Amino acid sequence: MELPQAFIDKYQDLLKSASGPFFAALQEPGQKGFRINPLKAQTKPQDLSLADKVTYGDWGYYGQVDGKGVDHVSGLVYSQEPSAQFVGEVAQAQPGERVLDLAAAPGGKSTHLASQMQGRGILFTNEIFFSRAKILSENIERFGVQNAVVTSMDSKDLAKALPGYFDKVLLDAPCSGEGMFRKDHDAIQYWSEGYPTECAMRSHEILESAVQLIRPGGTLIYSTCTFAPEEDEQTIAWLLETYPEFEIEAIERSAESGIAAGRPEWANDNADLAKTARLWPQDLAGEGHFVARLVKRVTDEEESVKEPKLQKGTKLAPADLTLIEDFFQENVPGFDLAIDRLKTFGDRVFLLPADCPDLGKIKVLRAGLCLGTLKKNRFEPDHALALAIQPSQAAQVYDLTAHEEFKTYVHGDVINTKEPLAKGFVLMTANGNGVGWAKFVNGQLKNFFPKGLRF
Repeated sequence: MELPQAFIDKYQDLLKSASGPFFAALQEPGQKGFRINPLKAQTKPQDLSLADKVTYGDWGYYGQVDGKGVDHVSGLVYSQEPSAQFVGEVAQAQPGERVLDLAAAPGGKSTHLASQMQGRGILFTNEIFFSRAKILSENIERFGVQNAVVTSMDSKDLAKALPGYFDKVLLDAPCSGEGMFRKDHDAIQYWSEGYPTECAMRSHEILESAVQLIRPGGTLIYSTCTFAPEEDEQTIAWLLETYPEFEIEAIERSAESGIAAGRPEWANDNADLAKTARLWPQDLAGEGHFVARLVKRVTDEEESVKEPKLQKGTKLAPADLTLIEDFFQENVPGFDLAIDRLKTFGDRVFLLPADCPDLGKIKVLRAGLCLGTLKKNRFEPDHALALAIQPSQAAQVYDLTAHEEFKTYVHGDVINTKEPLAKGFVLMTANGNGVGWAKFVNGQLKNFFPKGLRF
């Protein structure tokens, strides 16, 4: 890998004698990682080893995920670079909180937050670019998250819609990507000497909206995947000077983790910048990252924020409501169907998160959990429901791995079976977790695995 000379000169000057190990590490192979999904019924992977654990957090391991394997398709694992997993650990989202991942695609940090929240509270996960927001929504679905609202909004517009609403806001800022050079060689091609400053200015603009979204007493988590002081310590120094109601909260760093302190001397010598964290590839088995956690103090002018109106459910026609209730009673009797939180978008029916704010001015891709689609005289379950429920909640379950028919199912084929099943929908499972639906009729399981996901 050939690094730009301006990049070499810059970090020789900043790191001095430590620059040798730094540049050597950038020439070594990167380390793959993944996280286990605690929202699933069964949390031991079928194809991945849990022998090599990431030192921080409960769910992180080293290893490479097979995108066509049972573990991935069932949403049991999420492929995430090891250093990036530290950001979610710093966020420490709690069940019942209101949390926003402001620049969330493809979803690694959002799924980590969802793991911590355990289905309680509300998680807004936002991506301004719609094509990337669709990928984000797919990953939220695969992970089985029920309490997420996936949006595609400019941060300024989101701040106008939900000012002071969130307990925690995470901004993994769009950055120069220096920390990903050895993982993504294309990132080198985009880099120029002035690029970090350009990215820092963009981060400042997004942060101006982020601070408005946080309630008094709330927390901001800021991260980048770059080594550049312009985007890291200098941006946090700018934030503290511009918004004095914020103060840095120290990030815990165990000795064995290899995580280093921020560098005040690379900004304005504010000693509090050492409370931030830097992840260097020469110090740990991961790529480059920077993380800061800040608390918004309560001021006299900001003791409280007006609560937004709540999103109302859809008033369903009695016949449609009966179809939905009958489906769940017959096929998913263990699922808690909150009728007042049902919301329709066209013919699709969603279960809104509890206490969901009004979404009228927000561009939404996914409002909670998609339960299914209302069709003529019937209700058809959505793939998202199969990934979100526990197998114990379903009336009928068919274990694909026990019958060695997983590949047949994900290919989209009909499965013939002599299992004593009743006519109706069956939750198809693999390694103890839901992967999709089938409908049993006359000895056949008719395949409902989405056509766009088949392989």
